[in-house]
Formats: sequence, structure tokens, C-alpha cells
Amino acid sequence: MSDQLNHFNARGEAHMVDVGSKTATVRRAIAQGKIIMQAETLQRIIKGENKKGDVLSVARIAGIMAAKKTAELIPLCHPLALSHIDIQLEVNSVDNSVVCIATVETTGQTGVEMEALTAVQLSLLTIYDMCKAMDRGMKMEAIFLRDKSGGKSGEWHHDQLANHQQPAG
Repeated sequence: MSDQLNHFNARGEAHMVDVGSKTATVRRAIAQGKIIMQAETLQRIIKGENKKGDVLSVARIAGIMAAKKTAELIPLCHPLALSHIDIQLEVNSVDNSVVCIATVETTGQTGVEMEALTAVQLSLLTIYDMCKAMDRGMKMEAIFLRDKSGGKSGEWHHDQLANHQQPAG
């Protein structure tokens, strides 16, 4: 892993990294996160009893939209032509959560990690927004990059991290 922060120029000023000389390759990133809620809130989502509508369908669309707009939200992020976005929302009745897994792909000169992470965050925020009237105590957690592929650095998987500790929470 490089110790250099490449979003700073030689004068220490923030700048957008020049990716013009990089080879365009197929890039893929998978991010994951979850939102934990009260059992009753989760049951209302499952049964489609939310006054605002189908929570999971709206959250999926929000994640897709977020991935497409990532460069508008993160100042030094490159705008990318995304070729594929998949948002999976898995209900887990054991811990009363919804797990979001976002897969984003492109063929380009820079990766799509930020797009996948942004998709997860906005999908979960949408669930919060649609359910906050009945459960303000929902908690988003364990949001991380699971996998990435493509580019000069090739494959990377979260489980490769040595001595990785999950944040307290």
C-alpha cells in the first residue's frame, strides 16, 4: 500500500488526481453496511406497512442514484460512466437489520470504490428517512469496502486485512 496521499500536489494543496495516463480497465467495487432497528419497524418494512411506501424499493433506487451522483457529492472524486450498479437489500430478523450490498462497475481509468460506498450510505439513509417517524433510534454501522478489482493494484478483499478490528459501536 502506498503511504503517499495523492490528492495533494507538491505544494500540499488539494487537487483532483490526473488519471489521464492510466489504462482503462474493468473496475468493480463492492461495499456493504447495515441499519439496525426495532423489531416492529423491520416487520412493518417486510409487510409493506410503511405510510411512505415500499421502503426497500425506494432505498434501492436511492442507492443507484447516489452511485451515479458521487462525483457531485465528493469534491475530488472523478465523474465516471458507470456500466452496472446493483443494490441488494437483505432483511435480517436475527438482529433486526437490513444489510445493503452495493456492487458498482465501470470500464475506466479510476476505481469505483467511492460510488459503491456512497450507494450503501444513501440506501441506508433512505431507510432511516422513510422509517424515522416510528423509530428514531435506528443505527447505521459496519459500512465498509468489501472488494475491489481492476486497475494497477488489481484485486483487493476486505478479509485480507491483517489485524483488522471492527470499530466499536
